[in-house]
Amino acid sequence: MTPEAGTGGGAAFEGTAARAIRLLTAARLTVATCESLTAGLLAATLASVPGASAVLRGGLITYATDAKHTLAGVDADLLARRGAVDADVAAQMARGTRLACAASIGLSCTGVAGPDPQDGMPVGTVFLALDREDAAPVVQRLALDGDRETIRRDTVAAGMHLLLSALPED
Repeated sequence: MTPEAGTGGGAAFEGTAARAIRLLTAARLTVATCESLTAGLLAATLASVPGASAVLRGGLITYATDAKHTLAGVDADLLARRGAVDADVAAQMARGTRLACAASIGLSCTGVAGPDPQDGMPVGTVFLALDREDAAPVVQRLALDGDRETIRRDTVAAGMHLLLSALPED
């Protein structure tokens, strides 16, 4: 990934979040997050931007597999069959947080930061999902490299880019 999207992306990384907040505000849209491996880092990145309170509705940290069901409404049978690291799980997480937080957009991430594989998925496997009230959901699968912190930061960067891709340019 580029320095903007990678570890410690500095001003460019912060600029991506600021751009997302600006575009959300201009479009009169709101966002909520549902996070597993990032444990709130995605929402915190958005919240670090002045003015975020106008568009950031909230978020769910569903680090534990059962929390994905109890908090985000992910189908328990799906979790039992496929585990937490799955495209359909990510899509249901995004929809669940959008509905729970009454947001225009739900953004989710679930994956394996390491050091060990999970549910048969290798370290660095991440699924991002975006659910809008007025569009079909979008799911991305990532295969990230690096240590735990790098994978988490790169997940946030990719999440910001996914969010930006769903927003109208001003």
